[in-house]
Amino acid sequence: MADWITTLAFIGPGLAEGLAAAGTTLGIAEATSTGMAVVAEDPGQRGRVFILAFLPMTQTLVYGFVYMFLMYYMLLPGMLAKHGGMLTPEIAGAVFGVSLFVGLAEMVSAWMQGRVCGQAGAQLIKTRGGIFGTGIILAAYEELFGILGMVFGLVIAFLIMTW
Repeated sequence: MADWITTLAFIGPGLAEGLAAAGTTLGIAEATSTGMAVVAEDPGQRGRVFILAFLPMTQTLVYGFVYMFLMYYMLLPGMLAKHGGMLTPEIAGAVFGVSLFVGLAEMVSAWMQGRVCGQAGAQLIKTRGGIFGTGIILAAYEELFGILGMVFGLVIAFLIMTW
């Protein structure tokens, strides 16, 4: 029973990164589907479209990965050492729950950021690229929730270590 419980804790950080990747995929699909039409009409907007399409990747490449890395290489080994190699159901459940929270925060942040970037990209032709800066700023609002998801998750994980 205890091995299964410890395994549940170890599934969590990978799940967080997987959910972040799913959100990134959805976000990039949103941004690129609009961007393709823009580039077809004005190839000079290609660089702006590339940047807008790249933005949702940070939730996977940075925030989800940092959370997963710190959990697997620092926090979970520390928890295991503290508890004799097996985690209690409460700790394993908390780690899994926090990881699910981080994954969902990254997923929704990346997906919605892709929607914002797609809308900004759709207006590049009409504004002759003038909307680009505003689009980046508005996309940064969505980025903030990815950052907060990772930070809150790590703060809670560090608190779990004290149990």
